[in-house]
Amino acid sequence: MLSFVESLSLVDHHCHGVSRAELDRPGFESMLNEAPGPGGSTTRAFGTTLFDSQIGLAVRRWCGPVVDLPRHAEADDYLARRAELGPSEVIERFLRRAGLAALCVDTGFEPDQMLSSSELGAAADAPVYEIVRLERVAEEVVTERAGADGDAAAGFAAAVLARLTERADTAVAVKSVAAYRVGLALADRRPDDAEVARAADRWLSLVDNGAPARLVDEVLHRFLVFAGVDLGLPVQFHVGYGDRDLDLHRCNPLLLTDLLRTIEPTGVPVMLLHNYPYHREAGYLAQVFSNVFVDIGLALHNVGRRASAVLAEALELTPFGKFLYSSDAFGLPELHYLGAVLFRRALSDVLEEGLAEDAWTEADARRLAHLVGHQNARRAYRLP
Repeated sequence: MLSFVESLSLVDHHCHGVSRAELDRPGFESMLNEAPGPGGSTTRAFGTTLFDSQIGLAVRRWCGPVVDLPRHAEADDYLARRAELGPSEVIERFLRRAGLAALCVDTGFEPDQMLSSSELGAAADAPVYEIVRLERVAEEVVTERAGADGDAAAGFAAAVLARLTERADTAVAVKSVAAYRVGLALADRRPDDAEVARAADRWLSLVDNGAPARLVDEVLHRFLVFAGVDLGLPVQFHVGYGDRDLDLHRCNPLLLTDLLRTIEPTGVPVMLLHNYPYHREAGYLAQVFSNVFVDIGLALHNVGRRASAVLAEALELTPFGKFLYSSDAFGLPELHYLGAVLFRRALSDVLEEGLAEDAWTEADARRLAHLVGHQNARRAYRLP
């Protein structure tokens, strides 16, 4: 590996918290990728195991030495050693060895047994910055207003905007999960006040009648996106690969093209997260829209040894100045570590191949590594 890539500090511009729970094998495998269903892990059905997949093999290859085992230690031996060390020691070892300069954390989904943001930062020995999930804020507001006397829908928009403005004082970005709820084919215009009030009224009626406060209305998702744009913070969109709660065919970033045309004149950065298997489409959007940035988080540790090929594809069109590092790690500290290790190795492979072909100089390669490793994120999110 290129020495300047191996030692590269990384700003993880999108990740999640880590579980402090003691995990047995089913619990560990349920957090290893995006497979678990609503009833828990479905990954060991018919005698299969996620350790017989790219990500499981990557854990055995790269994570064993972090817990004092040889590379490729058997899964049961690895999990036994993990249990012997205990959650606190395991978390700190993996987060410290990830070599992170900062973490931008989506706090919108934090089940029980997750580290707080401050605990995560302490374990990683790095500053943590908050990403506000737009839908979570709206769902908090609608829950509070459900069953209220009077016209609760009329004040919904103002209440959401007030809460987002308050949260923006300490956050570095907002995030939309419209991909999970309605897909990315969002209309290209800001909804007017009457449209928002009608949509809020429909939603409140459902919640009043016992429906969960889960936002699945295109008008309100779009309202939230424009609320984020008005705050001037980077707006993140989940794109592409995710868990079974989404319909992948509705998560192609090209569906955002009209909306991106509307947002671009504001100068607000739009961050396309994850993107696989639409990483080439995302690269096109980053090339043609001045404010669009992309990453390949979540995919790299899931594709394991294929990480270099996927990163090379993502960088075919994406300008190096528009590409960011993220892990999208959730639950397992191993995913923070694997994301960083496999990203550095993949980036080194891409840069080495270019050097061998005389596509760029070593000075270029050093500069490009620092751009994608941390400088782009610091600039886009205005981090110190």
